[in-house]
Amino acid sequence: MDVLYPICDFLQRRAVGILSDWGVSGAENVPPWGPLIIVSNHLSQSDPSFIGAAITRRPRFLAKRELFANPIAGPLIRSYGGFPLNRQGGDVAAYRWAMRLLEHDGTLVLFPEGTRSPKGLRRARDGATRIALASQAPLLPVGITGTENFGSWARVFFPNARIRVNIGRPFTLPHVEGKPSREVLGSLTDMIMTRIAMLLPPEYRGEYAETVGGPKGRGG
Repeated sequence: MDVLYPICDFLQRRAVGILSDWGVSGAENVPPWGPLIIVSNHLSQSDPSFIGAAITRRPRFLAKRELFANPIAGPLIRSYGGFPLNRQGGDVAAYRWAMRLLEHDGTLVLFPEGTRSPKGLRRARDGATRIALASQAPLLPVGITGTENFGSWARVFFPNARIRVNIGRPFTLPHVEGKPSREVLGSLTDMIMTRIAMLLPPEYRGEYAETVGGPKGRGG
């Protein structure tokens, strides 16, 4: 099924340029090699494909396992680089998959909020922070706008949609000796989310608006 990815990627790149108002900024910030964790806000199910269209590297991502039960969507998501994640608790298989990917210089896309937040950033979970600490892979913040009204991947072909992918500079988390406390995890997660919020217009910053400056957006 992996053979489907080049086809899907080619069609996606062609479609966004023809059928939407598509723009990418900061593409020069993407490291050309080495392990990389892309952290982004999450507006719709189509976000992984837009990240894939915006960068030159092959991204992989974690997606809720319920999506893989669909006989059509499941194989397509797998071919596009998805791996099932149990969002109800610690998923050892997903964690090990992510760590193996990074050990082999892969590109992992994570949405720290843990779910779609079309009305603005919500308070993030610490899963992305734990993976970043354990792997010491650099993080690449990304801010996406314009996909919040897409209910499914099929709607990425709506004409006249104004979609922007803003790519920030990579950074790394400080090394933490031993098992990090809940307070440390929370502080580092806020650091990650602030980097994402800085790449978004004020109305998209939600719970992290005050860490960047300005009032809360649509989610406040």
